[in-house]
Parts: sequence; structure tokens; C-alpha cells
Amino acid sequence: MTRFVQTPRSLLFTVLLQIAFVSAAPPDEMTREAVIEQMRPYAGPQVSAVDTSTLHGKVMCGYQGWFAAEGDGAGLGWRHYAGRGGLRPGSCTFDLWPDVSELDADERYTTAFKHADGRPAELFSPYNKKTVLRHFEWMADYGIDGVFLQRFGASLRSASNLNHRNVITDNVREGANRTGRTWAMMYDLSGLREGDIERVVMDDWRNLVDRMEIRSDPAYLHHAGRPVVAVWGIGFNDGRRYTLGECERLVRFLKDDPEYGNNTVMVGVPTGWRTLTRDALKDEKLHDIIRKADIVSPWTVGRYHTPQAARRHAEEWVRPDLAWCTEVGLDYLPVVFPGFSWHNMHVARGESAPLNQIPRLKGEFLWSQAVADYQAGAKMLYVAMFDEIDEGTAIFKCTNDPPVGESPFVTYEGLPSDHYLRLAGRIGRMLRGEIEATGEMP
Repeated sequence: MTRFVQTPRSLLFTVLLQIAFVSAAPPDEMTREAVIEQMRPYAGPQVSAVDTSTLHGKVMCGYQGWFAAEGDGAGLGWRHYAGRGGLRPGSCTFDLWPDVSELDADERYTTAFKHADGRPAELFSPYNKKTVLRHFEWMADYGIDGVFLQRFGASLRSASNLNHRNVITDNVREGANRTGRTWAMMYDLSGLREGDIERVVMDDWRNLVDRMEIRSDPAYLHHAGRPVVAVWGIGFNDGRRYTLGECERLVRFLKDDPEYGNNTVMVGVPTGWRTLTRDALKDEKLHDIIRKADIVSPWTVGRYHTPQAARRHAEEWVRPDLAWCTEVGLDYLPVVFPGFSWHNMHVARGESAPLNQIPRLKGEFLWSQAVADYQAGAKMLYVAMFDEIDEGTAIFKCTNDPPVGESPFVTYEGLPSDHYLRLAGRIGRMLRGEIEATGEMP
């Protein structure tokens, strides 16, 4: 989302890795309608562990799932990896290199990049079910409750892109069910044109409900007695081509439609939503839309850069935001992030951006936000993101030994590759009162 304005595995997971498979790509002639026809409900094993009836006390991550690799079966090449010159040193769009040391040979995809010792560098693909199941086992191992799966409206028009998103959805819901995690769908409206919300997003939700029956999935997240669906990208002042009126109709549809409504709707809004300042449209209609929803989640990635600034943000924004929401009967889900870097993405565009733009400080930055938001009254937190290596916000396992050469990469500062997974799990324990909320990072 471009929104900046070795732990032992269980025996069950070892068995699952042996039976998981890479989904095949659709034929070149496959139509969008044929892709939709393949959508099916989940009918596999289910493990109950996380309480799927509420967001309270949970740490949830965003799961992009937008990557694809050459040879993974999706037929999309190096999606969200390659720059304009393809995927090679000097032409890539991500700043963290994922740690693939635990992945099996059929989960690793070789690139033109080389490590310092000459080894070819490899990447992963969420189109490979095996890898997504592994990601969810990591979540279970470290106590992360689940994910909001990003579903990008702009990627739902073509057959190949829709197929990719549907396969990722299949993989995520299976991962959640098999490991006792929870998940919910989050529509990202970025890149949609006027009219697309009704033509694309509403129609897609009907298919998810009718064909995939996601609201009947045992692992699907509920809150206040209803299934949760999130809509991200309402009210930003960055020149989006869809209107607030369309956003209002979408929220009403998800809330009130006799067949496809009766959901708990979360809206992803700008940091300045309450005051209609900063990154928000100066339009009171935004408040009208928010009042029709159930949960408010302001986007804060890149809005502050240090632990001190994060604490100020909690006092000056989170606390009054919560008061506003309490007054009108809404819940509030703050966003926290571990750091930020999108140098290689900008280089690929012929632009510039600093490497390691918002340093992680070995986890102190993330922990400081979580504590400050909790002390301001937050009962739940959204960690952005599980797998977002493009903008350097990932918390999953990344390497301190990235490839060398023309493209530089950020590392985890010598910390174990599971450091941020472990820290996110401790944030969840803090939310549930199991450990103390202190300024000193555990």
C-alpha cells in the first residue's frame, strides 16, 4: 500500500507443508467470468484458538499478498518486485529482502541478485499456498491474532489479476483456519476511477458472499455480532478519482443491504479525519460517512518519525480521536508501524528517496507507538504490515544478509529475523493485560 502521503514448527504444520501445492495459472484465454466461476467456499480443516467474535484485545496485521514471482504459476512475472528494467540489481521496488532460509526449494524463486558470497538471492510468492500457510504458522507461533487481507479494487478488473487475488484469498483463509488465526477482508480503493466502487467493489463483495461464502468461514473475524469488512481510502486529499458520495453508498451497502449488508464496517481514513486537516479532505461529508460506519482506523504510516513524536501523536491525536468515537458510539483501531523505507521504489521511477527514511531503532519505534496508543485508551491495534517490503514496513522474517550491488537494502540491524514477529505478539499480550505497558521495550 503506497500510503506514505527459527522458531520450531509444529508437527501439524510439517504435515501441511507436505500436502500444500502451488495453484496453477489460468489459461491465457480464461475470461474474468471463468475466474469468478472458480470461486468456492472453504471446506478444509479448522482449528479454534483465537476468539473470532471480537477485535478487542487483538493485534492484527495487514497482509498485502500482492507479490508474484516468475515461475510461481500466476503468470504475472515479478509483480511488486521488478522495476521498469525488470528485476535485477538497480531495478527493483522493495527495500527489505525476505528471509527465505526456512522455505523449501519449491517455495523459493531465484533472481539475478547475488549475496556477498556469490549465492543467488531468492524471493517468495504468496501465490504458493505452502508459503502462506507458513506465514500463518509464524503468526500462531508468536501470538499474532490474524490479518486484514488487502483486496485492491483496481486489481479486480482483469482475469489474471482477479485470479491472483482469489488464490491469495484461498491461501489466507486456509492458513487462518488451519492455525487458529482470524482474518477479515479489507478493500483498498486506491487507483479506482469514478463509478468503479459500484461496478467493481460492490459486485466483488457479492461474489465473495455468494461464491466464497467468506462470512460463514469459521476463521472470519466478527465484531459486535457481525462479520467485519474494511474499506480503506476514504477522505484522503491526494487527488483520488472516486467521490465521497460513492464511498457513502458503499458503506450503506455493506451496512444496510438486505442480502449483502449487516456487516461491521471499518473505514480506513486519513490521520486528520477528525479535524479535516493534514491529509484529509476539508469536507464535513467525511464525518457523515464515518458516523455510518462502526470502526474508525486512521492511517498513520509516515506521519511521525521518532518515539518521541509517536508519543506526542498519541496524546494530540489518538486520545481526542477516541473521545470523538466514544461520543458517537464507534470503535477505534489505531495503526502502528515498525519503520519506513521506499528508496528502491523511487529509484525505479527515476526519483529519489532516502534509504531507511524512518529508522526502526531495533524495535523501539514500534513498541513506543503501541504503548502510547494503549495508554491513550486503544483496545486493539493494527500493525502495518506483515509482508510490506516495498515500503520497508514488514514485520515478517527478513534477512540481515541481503544481496549486494547496485540496489541497497535495509536490514533488521543484526537482530534475529523473527524479532518483529515476537514484538508484535508481545503487543497483543500488552493489549490483553498479560504484560505491563512500559516504556522499556521487552
